[in-house]
Amino acid sequence: MRRKDRRIDDLALIEEIIGQARVCRLALHDLPAPYIVPMSFGYRDRTLYFHAARDGHKINLIKQNPQAGFDISIDLGDVDGGDQGCEWSVRYRSVTGHGHIVVVENVAEKRAALDRIMGQYAEGEFFYPDEMVARTLIFKLNVESMTGKAGNV
Repeated sequence: MRRKDRRIDDLALIEEIIGQARVCRLALHDLPAPYIVPMSFGYRDRTLYFHAARDGHKINLIKQNPQAGFDISIDLGDVDGGDQGCEWSVRYRSVTGHGHIVVVENVAEKRAALDRIMGQYAEGEFFYPDEMVARTLIFKLNVESMTGKAGNV
């Protein structure tokens, strides 16, 4: 990272950013260019959790190459530069990284992953019908590397 003054390495601060975010952009290997998809997610202990339909382009790419990148960011507003165009900017905090995707098959682990995903957006306890859990694909990204960044905060 060129701007070392914006880099965040402290895991607690990185996890704080992740906890405040609403969307995780998942980057998968595709040709001729990477395939990037915004997704709902959950997080715990250096693991990102996602849910999806059992088939589709995203799932095919994961089967071909389970290595993936991700970006999670929080938009904190604009920096008003007045009539000086080059003085305008954005205040943000972000986490970028990569890891290995694994499909979750165990029913208890799937339910726990769904709780993590729901916990990203709401408080409380949630019920998941057995048939819904059975048909929903849950996958997790085991984070191998991640770095935070903060700009204009």
